[in-house]
Amino acid sequence: MKPLNPPLTDWQGKTAWVVGASSGIGRATVLALLARGARVAVSARNGEALEALAALHNEPGQPPRVIVLPLDVRDATAVADAHAHLLAATGGIDFVLHNAATYDALRADAFALDTMLAHQQVNYVGALNVLAVVLPHFVALGAGHIAITGSVAAFRGLPKSLAYGPTKAALTNLAEVLYVDLHARGIGVSLVQPGFVDTPLTAKNDFKMPALMTPAAAAEAMLDGWRRGHFEIHFPRRFTFWMKLMRLLPYRLYFPAVARLTGL
Repeated sequence: MKPLNPPLTDWQGKTAWVVGASSGIGRATVLALLARGARVAVSARNGEALEALAALHNEPGQPPRVIVLPLDVRDATAVADAHAHLLAATGGIDFVLHNAATYDALRADAFALDTMLAHQQVNYVGALNVLAVVLPHFVALGAGHIAITGSVAAFRGLPKSLAYGPTKAALTNLAEVLYVDLHARGIGVSLVQPGFVDTPLTAKNDFKMPALMTPAAAAEAMLDGWRRGHFEIHFPRRFTFWMKLMRLLPYRLYFPAVARLTGL
């Protein structure tokens, strides 16, 4: 079967930009890309964590393998400045992963508008700010790859996901439309849909997380999906398989099933 995207099989000499790289899945993906020979620009709000990551891989007197670009994805100007700096330093980029995210559990009986809007600004508007600077570059080249980290929380409405889930659902639709618009131009688009991964965000959960993965295992699953040219990269499959089945249930069956499975 023909892959949906140009397979990313050789990272040697390629330049990747990982936005949301200071911890968890983002940091693990940076390490996996570096191990395959890529040069990686890293962005996040936590500049100290980025500098510590770079110190492990950059050698004095040598061109940096890790380029540190601290930013807040909510700040469109900061994102544009970082992109301009990256282009000036490298001459061009081949791949971008938008992985920046925030998460707080929220239910409707404790509705908080500030929490809802904070999720929207980081998870969704942040992605738009990144797209605003990388899309013109990739379209002009007729090449490149855009990867967006979504979540299985986007599949259907889930308890405690009032603020987080809708933003990830929006990213899912966004990635699908990007693929439709950009595929014929030679630009790859992929959507990463993780289950539970052991990160600072999921550490906030007060419930047992089924099929919990390490960030390193998540990064390997992502690299494997890009190598195979997949559009949707979801993992771990022993968990996402059931989540996808739940997506097929009519509401009359889905709502009782969710209540029974979560006890909420």
